[in-house]
This record gives sequence, C-alpha cells and structure tokens, in this order.
Amino acid sequence: MERLPCIEIETAEHPTAAVIWLHGLGADGNDFASILPQLDLSACPGIRFIFPSAPSMPVTVNGGYVMPAWYDIIGRSPNDREDESGIERSAKAIQALIEHECSHGIAPNKIILAGFSQGCAMVLHTGLRYPQALGGIMALSGYLPLRDSFVKNRNPANQQTPIFMAHGEWDSVITLDRSEYSKDVLEANGYAVQWQTYAMEHSVHPHEIVDIGNFLRRVLAT
Repeated sequence: MERLPCIEIETAEHPTAAVIWLHGLGADGNDFASILPQLDLSACPGIRFIFPSAPSMPVTVNGGYVMPAWYDIIGRSPNDREDESGIERSAKAIQALIEHECSHGIAPNKIILAGFSQGCAMVLHTGLRYPQALGGIMALSGYLPLRDSFVKNRNPANQQTPIFMAHGEWDSVITLDRSEYSKDVLEANGYAVQWQTYAMEHSVHPHEIVDIGNFLRRVLAT
C-alpha cells in the first residue's frame, strides 16, 4: 500500500516514541501540527509526530462534495449505515504507518494513535484491533465506529492500552451523547477510559490541550 502523505515533526534527534495524529473531515495533515508548541513534553523522550493526510473522496452527507476523508459518511445519525469498506481501507493505511515507525526502531508500545472527529473514529477502530500493544489512544470529539462488530473484532493485545477520550459539551456535529455511548461501550468491555468534557463545540479547548500534554507525559515519560 502506498504510504499516506505526512507531515513529520521530531521533538529531538533519534526519537524513541511516535504519535500518529489523524485530522477530521475536510482537513489535512496541517490541522494539528500547530499545537505542538503548546504541549509541555519536557519529561518525554524524543517523539516523532506524524500528521497524515487522508485521500479525497465524495462525501455523501455533504452532497457528494469531494474532500479529504478517512471514509464516506452516509448520514449523521448513529443508526445510519456506515462505510465499512472505507473504514477498513483507512485502517490498513494507518496500520502501515504504525509498521513504518516500527521498522525505524520505534517499539509499538511507544506509539500513540491520536485523532479528531473522523480521525478519532479511525484511531479507536484501528488501535483496538491492532495485534500488538500500543502506547495509548487519544480519541478527540468522535465516536467508536462499527460498534456492532467491535466486540468480535477487537484484539486483546490492546485491552490495557490507556485511552483518553474528550468531547465538547455543545458539539452539534458529533453529539456528546454519541461519544458518551462509545465510552460506555468501551468501559462495559473492560477498557479503562479517561473521559473529559469541555465547554466547546466541535473544536479543541485550551484546557484540552493541557490534558493532552498530561496524557502524553503519563504514557511516554521515561
């Protein structure tokens, strides 16, 4: 599989950890690169941040408009049909990014998957099915996709992987209750989820950035 185009930023030479951070619908790899200076990562080893860009495709819910997307969105209701083939295709591309980092000397348990909105859905889907234990999952303003097949297809390797989930209390794009339901599904299946909400819409809050930094220091600090 051809590697996704990525922006890469290293916090030190010869990094020993990696964060693969996925953008939301219609954005690209530039979306979260600008927040790195706001994260206090002084207690962490050198980290390679990888910000991939999704391919462009028609998105049904937006009238078929072509935009960067990890998968098609048929409708906004949790009960609408999901683009399973698109989700699986992007999952393989994300797995390839993980394996690329492993081939460059980063241990799987030092790789964090992070994602916002659609990217959040993809890191939950990919990370909890991945056959080796990862260092953590940051799931921002999104939900668990294909939840009906989750229990059957999850991999026990990531049963103990730290999960940070965050959501806006006023989010009208992906409602808070949809994200809370995903959190409840994870907890009911034995996952320990650090859950935070913020007084915001479908965006990122300054307090959330602080909490992201805290999470990264906790799971990656030497």
